[in-house]
Amino acid sequence: MAAHRLSPSLHRLLFAGKYAAFQSRCCTLHCKTQYSTIYNPDEKTFDKILIANRGEIACRVIKTCQKMGIKSVAVHSDVDASAVHVKMADEAVCVGPAPTSKSYLNMDAIMDAIRSTGAQAVHPGYGFLSENKEFAKRLAAEGVTFIGPDTHAIMAMGDKIESKLIAKAAKVNTIPGFDGVVETADDAVKIAQQIGYPVMIKASAGGGGKGMRIAWNDEETREGFRFSSQEAASSFGDDRLLIEKYIDNPRHIEIQVLADKHGNALWLNERECSIQRRNQKVVEEAPSTFLDSVTRRAMGEQAVQLAKAVQYSSAGTVEFLVDSKKNFYFLEMNTRLQVEHPITECITGLDLVEQMIRVAKGYKLLHKQEDIPINGWAIESRVYAEDPYKSFGLPSIGRLSQYQEPLNLSNVRVDSGIQEGSDISIYYDPMISKLVTYGATRAEALSKMEDALDNYVIRGVTHNIPLLREIITHPRFISGDISTNFLPEVYPDGFKGHQLEVGNRRELLASAAALYITAQLRSQKVLGNLRVSSTPVECTHWELCAELGEGLYSMEVTKSGNVYIVEVDGGKVEVSGQWNLASTLLPLTINGTDRMLQCLSRDASGQIVLQYLGTSFKVRVLSKLAAELNSYMPEKVAEDTSSILRSPMPGSVVAVSVKPGDTVAEGQEICVIEAMKMQNSLTAAKQAKVKKVHCKPGETVGEGDLLVELE
Repeated sequence: MAAHRLSPSLHRLLFAGKYAAFQSRCCTLHCKTQYSTIYNPDEKTFDKILIANRGEIACRVIKTCQKMGIKSVAVHSDVDASAVHVKMADEAVCVGPAPTSKSYLNMDAIMDAIRSTGAQAVHPGYGFLSENKEFAKRLAAEGVTFIGPDTHAIMAMGDKIESKLIAKAAKVNTIPGFDGVVETADDAVKIAQQIGYPVMIKASAGGGGKGMRIAWNDEETREGFRFSSQEAASSFGDDRLLIEKYIDNPRHIEIQVLADKHGNALWLNERECSIQRRNQKVVEEAPSTFLDSVTRRAMGEQAVQLAKAVQYSSAGTVEFLVDSKKNFYFLEMNTRLQVEHPITECITGLDLVEQMIRVAKGYKLLHKQEDIPINGWAIESRVYAEDPYKSFGLPSIGRLSQYQEPLNLSNVRVDSGIQEGSDISIYYDPMISKLVTYGATRAEALSKMEDALDNYVIRGVTHNIPLLREIITHPRFISGDISTNFLPEVYPDGFKGHQLEVGNRRELLASAAALYITAQLRSQKVLGNLRVSSTPVECTHWELCAELGEGLYSMEVTKSGNVYIVEVDGGKVEVSGQWNLASTLLPLTINGTDRMLQCLSRDASGQIVLQYLGTSFKVRVLSKLAAELNSYMPEKVAEDTSSILRSPMPGSVVAVSVKPGDTVAEGQEICVIEAMKMQNSLTAAKQAKVKKVHCKPGETVGEGDLLVELE
């Protein structure tokens, strides 16, 4: 009997019930502010919009389309056929295989999808084709509306060299630098010497932190020229570079603008985006703790001046660097919806996607500048599938074996495009979601973020929640003492996770001991009865040992009901909870303070992995006898990593600089690995002769794969 193959429309219909709950909460913020009431529901916009993107931003746009009664079309690569944005849309079209150049950047395939579905407009999201002037031209030629600015504005602001000249003419403060195209590495060195170190080398057509390098001397300028041009060519198809003065220790503050086709333009306040790694944002907030009303207005008015200078129409963002004296300098303008737009929506009440659709249809803005409030405070944490212990975040890949967003909490919004079972692959950005919290005050928003991170369950991939939680609870961040150098200044030796103080260590050990005993007692029962009837009563007192890091701790535990009293590390800790061993989340009350822990794993050997204060810790709980016997076990000899080079991340090999028999110096480049369009130079840990090379350019490698052996 032949197997039936479901049509895409029937496939989505069958999944409609399963994803109804997801659609109802996706991109929804349960907070005190609601979207602006200045809205005419009778306005006619478009019947059908195609979203030329994927993941969370595609879901975000589809959500507003649903609210406005507009049908949506998703495009997807073959590996994204079961992605959430595909199931959320009314229609979906495959536009090619996994590599972005053959799918999400494949203009021919996307144009065919527009024709076949009859889409009247295209929302490009961010990244991919969102700032591609050729794509906008092709849409215009087909009579399809591009939900974004016209090609003139994209061309003017998409080129950093031209945009800087336009900004100067519009009387916008600009950074000193070279306004032409840097042709060679030698030219780069000459220009850098003329400007004065440090300098920023960056892609003329770039954005998102790609194709950017800071150079402090001639050697770093040459290296930066090479890597920036390669990354720019890979990410944007344009390897042109420019060089400008690097503003040391600045803040990165951006102004959201909104303009229509009738000459009206607004600034929607600022977003503080200074917490970055590798020039990519990690935590953002709106408003900024640093700006006063005078500086805010000056930045906003200059942003609007620039938008009007290029006849800008749509939502856009003007980015500035701000020094310690509140002098601000134009950095670039992003002619698209920004990743961090949700926090602006929280404090202003505007749905920016809705505004973009209205403007694209030709309507005037319904708001005046005086209608734009700063109502409360919003914070966004970018949750990535990354290992924060490696350069503050090298990509991780895998399948989400368990996934639970903290939407049970109030004033929490999660913009995501994944679900339990989704794959995080090497082909696309490793973002899992944008976690947003809102409060009447900054302190309230931060407290909500702390709770949300503790309640966020992600299994199957390494993620950056440990780093995010440490950032938002760090005294410098809480006080607002931040800059783009925050991470290297706070963690000069790299991120190591939460560092346990005496009180925290006691809490962790006591929690592990209580969980261990709870599991032991549970294993002694069947249907509530003791397995061994000769044991008349449960034990209520235990003497245990626990291994945590290099330390061995003795513990005395007493149990009364659901309460454990644990004497450990010179103190006494009281731990209570419901002790649901089937749940990942472990809500406990520790010495009167409510804490949310997560039990990541536990096994028969007594090893328990707990996520505590955002960081995962391995605690091995043993009886005193088992601890004594364990001391006789031989220790595993660690691998000599100085004689081998393993890939620190999944990616592809761009270049291999050595061959067997070569002698390399300490710090010499051995190969270059590209991951998520970022190139990483891997170097030798010591001077040695190359014994064997296990990789070649073009190959895909996984995290931990052996690349090169040294003698």
